[in-house]
Amino acid sequence: MEFLSIAHTDVGIQKNINQDALLLKEAKTQQGSALVAAVCDGMGVLVKGEVASAALVRAFSAWFEEELPFLLYEKGKIRKIPFEELRSSWMRLLERMDRRIANYGAALHKTCGATAAALLLTGNRYYAVNVGGSRIYLLDGMFKQLTKDQTFVQRELDAGRLTPQEAEDYSQRNVLLQCVGAGDGLAPDFFSGEFAPGNAFMLCSDGFCHMIAKEEFSELLAPERMTDEEAMLAAAVYCTELNKRRMEKDNISVILIKAR
Repeated sequence: MEFLSIAHTDVGIQKNINQDALLLKEAKTQQGSALVAAVCDGMGVLVKGEVASAALVRAFSAWFEEELPFLLYEKGKIRKIPFEELRSSWMRLLERMDRRIANYGAALHKTCGATAAALLLTGNRYYAVNVGGSRIYLLDGMFKQLTKDQTFVQRELDAGRLTPQEAEDYSQRNVLLQCVGAGDGLAPDFFSGEFAPGNAFMLCSDGFCHMIAKEEFSELLAPERMTDEEAMLAAAVYCTELNKRRMEKDNISVILIKAR
């Protein structure tokens, strides 16, 4: 399978530093392209969030070049990646970066960390991992959130202590339960499934999705509108500017990918 893809990021209307970091990398295989994408959001309340997010993106980029080939090929032939093998490989990466970022913060006598939402597409399968509050969506005629926020609000929603309406206006909406480098124990969520030509994916920092309703995204980012990368970038920029007009104060980042 082949892909159209774009990445777009904006510092936003309030912050001086963009603490979001993005990765979008593609390689040819015997079964078409393999693509990795990641959105890592440095923690704004912590120190050097931009350093943590950039380090995570570099780690996933190196993983794509150095480790993915050993998962994709067996005895010289391409194969469907066993989910547990990929899960173990990503877990080692995240644990290594968790220690490295934590040690970096300790040297500064501070705490620093970042979210991590990463997606691998190969053959007709997707593999995803999430730590924190960045998100991955599948657009296949519906607008499906594949990841689940590791946030205080999501925990309260799951427990029935908050209603969806209450969650929208809750003062601690952005409080994370997990991030790479600042937690007491890393517990990523992993996902896997199939996709088809014409399906699209969206990865975004939380600053991209707070001010725009799901119904608006379903219309603005419908796969049939993503006719080429120019149209995809125009949609990403439009949504970014819409967020800014609606007074989103965080950094704003998105990656769009369409299979063909």
